[in-house]
Amino acid sequence: MPTASVNGIDIDYTLEGEGDRTVVLVNGLADEKETWAYQTPALLEAGYRVLTFDNRGVGATSKPAGPYTSELLADDTKALVDELGIHDFHLMGVSMGGMIVQEYALKYGADLKSVTMACTYAAPGPFCSRMFAFWETIAPVMGVPTVMRDVTLWAFTQDFFRTRGDELAEFETGMKYMNMPIPAYLAQLAVIQQHDTTDRIGSLAVPSLVLAGEEDVLIPTALSHDLHELVPGSQWATTAGGHGCVWEHPDAFNAAFISFLDRIEGDAR
Repeated sequence: MPTASVNGIDIDYTLEGEGDRTVVLVNGLADEKETWAYQTPALLEAGYRVLTFDNRGVGATSKPAGPYTSELLADDTKALVDELGIHDFHLMGVSMGGMIVQEYALKYGADLKSVTMACTYAAPGPFCSRMFAFWETIAPVMGVPTVMRDVTLWAFTQDFFRTRGDELAEFETGMKYMNMPIPAYLAQLAVIQQHDTTDRIGSLAVPSLVLAGEEDVLIPTALSHDLHELVPGSQWATTAGGHGCVWEHPDAFNAAFISFLDRIEGDAR
């Protein structure tokens, strides 16, 4: 896979497709670029070029000492797209990625056709803060795979656990053998613990969609709706599933996202 040396680190990335309609996808906590496997084919089929990459701290990208911030990771994203000559693009992030794209849109909004913030918040609030503090406590003692076992319990719906055991087993196996150093995990965890755009996000002037899983309990759907209410003129949509709706119900997630993109593209013509 190609690597770009930018912003003091090496970023591993994949750029697929042709044309000038580009979507840049930004991962959540501890997720590698391959986790977009359900989104990339749908976007390519819809006629979009797709950039995916490993954030600082995960996968084949550099893992310098943390803690990291959502602004720092937004700066990494900016450096990567500039290096690749990508401009006037659509930006989408899920969970931690949704926090990173908020900072990107606030700082580099002139680059963007649109921004989509999925399964995310402007600030964590007391419930999420306590959950993340728990992960911070257990990671150094029991390891990242153990933390990710807990994440799996929060990420999927009860229906997924009841009816899709084979898929669940695949996710659990991936978590069991996850190879992310504890310092890198904690450095990324700091992003979602400290992120707060509450007092700034109201100045966002980029066409925006806030998208959430209807049954999200990890980042409760209400927090995503609070973000929507803070962003002037933003569109709001929900899709089937919980925090892991990009994997549990990818067709519904992709349909909502691509519909928004196509509306933006149509408005630009």
